[in-house]
Amino acid sequence: MSKAVLTTKLVPTYDDLPEQRYHFPRTYLRQVEAARGDWIVYYEPRRPSGDLMKTGGKQAYFATARITDIVPDPSRPDHFYALIEDFLPFDHAVAFKDADHYYESGLRKEDGSTNKGAFGRAVRNIPDAEYDMILAAGFAHILGNRDRERPTPDPAEEARIGFGDNPQMPFEIDRVDRRIVSQVVQRPFRDRAFSAAIKTAYHDTCAVTGLKLFNGGGRSEVQAAHIRPVSHGGPDSVRNGLALSGTVHWMFDRGLISVDDDYSMLVASGNVPDTISRLMNPERRLLVPARADERPHSQFLQYHRERVFKG
Repeated sequence: MSKAVLTTKLVPTYDDLPEQRYHFPRTYLRQVEAARGDWIVYYEPRRPSGDLMKTGGKQAYFATARITDIVPDPSRPDHFYALIEDFLPFDHAVAFKDADHYYESGLRKEDGSTNKGAFGRAVRNIPDAEYDMILAAGFAHILGNRDRERPTPDPAEEARIGFGDNPQMPFEIDRVDRRIVSQVVQRPFRDRAFSAAIKTAYHDTCAVTGLKLFNGGGRSEVQAAHIRPVSHGGPDSVRNGLALSGTVHWMFDRGLISVDDDYSMLVASGNVPDTISRLMNPERRLLVPARADERPHSQFLQYHRERVFKG
C-alpha cells in the first residue's frame, strides 16, 4: 500500500463527492490501486473549476480520508470510482509549499523550483513520512501547535508576494509523531477536528440564530452539529455540518427543525414553541459560509429531512 494525494476542484471536473467517492480515468488506476486500503490527502488546485481562465483555488491540502475500494464507473468506459471512508477536514488548509520546503518532495526540482509536470498529475503517491508531515500541519490547532483564528492566506496574494513572506509552521520529519495517524480514526480526535473546521467555516456564528457568543474564557459557545448523524453513516465533513447554538443543536438533532435545499428553515408543525421559532434570524434562512465547498451539501440536507425531521 502507498499513501496518495488526490486532486479535486471546488467545482469538480469529474463526479467527485470527496466524502464518499473520487472519480478518475484509467490514467491514474495504478496510482489509486497502490493506495487502496490506505490513507490519502485531498488537494485543491489553483483553478477551482475546469475553466482555464479562473483562479482562486486554495492551492492547498485540505482533508484526509481512506480509500476502501475501487469500482468501475458503469456509465463511463475507462473511468473508476475510489470509494472513500473516514473523511476528515484539516483545521486549516496547508499550502503545498512553505518557503523553500515542499511537503511533497516530488514537486521540487533540483534547482528549487516547482516541477510543474509532477504538479499536473491529479493523483500522486507519496511516502508515509510526507503524509505524516501534511497531517501534522493540517491538524496543528488540534495538536495545540497553532491558533485556529489565524486566517488562511489567500492563494492569489500568496502568489503575488511569494510563499516565503507568509510561512506556515515547518515540520521536520523527526518531529512528526506517528501517533497522529492512529488518532485520525479515533472519535475524540475526529470530534475536535470536526468542531474546529465547522467553527472556522462559520466564524463561530450560529447558522440559525446569527448569534456569536463567547464564554468568560473567550471560548466560542457555538457547537458543531452533523446534518446526517455519524450514527447514520454521516461523514465528518464541513458540508455535513452546521454551527449551532446549544438549544438549536438539540432541536436539529431531534428533528424539530430542518433545512431545505435553498437553505430556508423548516419547522415541525406543533412541536416547536413560538418562542423558540422567534430565535431564528429574521429571514428564516440558514446563514452559510461564503465558500461554496463549505456550505451544506444537498445530499446531507435531504437525508436529514427524510430520515430525521419530524415535519
